[in-house]
Amino acid sequence: MLRRLGRAAGALAVVAMTAAGAPAPAAAEGICQRLTHAGNGYVVCTVPAAQEPNLQLWLKGADGQVLGQFDRISATLPQGRALAFAMNAGMYHEDRSPVGLMAVDGTEISPLVTAGGGGNFGMLPNGVFCTGGKRPFQVIESRAFAKAKPDCRLATQSGPMLLLDGQLHPRFLADSTSRYVRNGVGVDDKGQVAWFAISDRPVTFYEFAMMFRDGLGARDALYFDGSISRLHAPGLGRSDRGRLMGPVIGLVGDTAQGS
Repeated sequence: MLRRLGRAAGALAVVAMTAAGAPAPAAAEGICQRLTHAGNGYVVCTVPAAQEPNLQLWLKGADGQVLGQFDRISATLPQGRALAFAMNAGMYHEDRSPVGLMAVDGTEISPLVTAGGGGNFGMLPNGVFCTGGKRPFQVIESRAFAKAKPDCRLATQSGPMLLLDGQLHPRFLADSTSRYVRNGVGVDDKGQVAWFAISDRPVTFYEFAMMFRDGLGARDALYFDGSISRLHAPGLGRSDRGRLMGPVIGLVGDTAQGS
């Protein structure tokens, strides 16, 4: 169960494969890779179950101010620790507070939203990325999440779902002309691997979902955001700059791994 804290609180061109045909978990120092699917380029950061405790979700610093930038988050880490990768992790209001559920170390910062509505978040079904529950990684449809009330160490809600039990969101169209740089997260069918992906250039929802399903073999996947999507991947020499972000998710490693 999540503890309520209140709103004021803070086919791939290049990929290592296992014998089973799924992408192999990347070593920490090579966790993010540049990949191509159906002519579109992506960066995919692979996190295996053993690394789940090193995933973190940030919104505010100790001073109560929104962090919102990769360098500010890096400055909060203990000596000898660094970001192996990070990206924005869900939609947010003008004040950078999460639109839906956010929970850190089991403490609820912002509540679950199950109603439909306008915009991408309200394009039901939407969902929740949950870590440290029954499985290391889960992407759960929001209304199912409300019924199941799973124990999550970290949780962030966004929408729409890209994949639900291997099926694309029913409103995604193969001939869509709506293109944005997009980012999101997908998990395998056993919840042992999470893939955090961002497109190199504008893509449709359909193309992004197909990359997760047919490129990575994800069973469930969740859209984080588009147009404002940003990635910090020091192993690739990349740290995107832009406006202040809301929730940010990332993997913390030793300094040598994060550099």
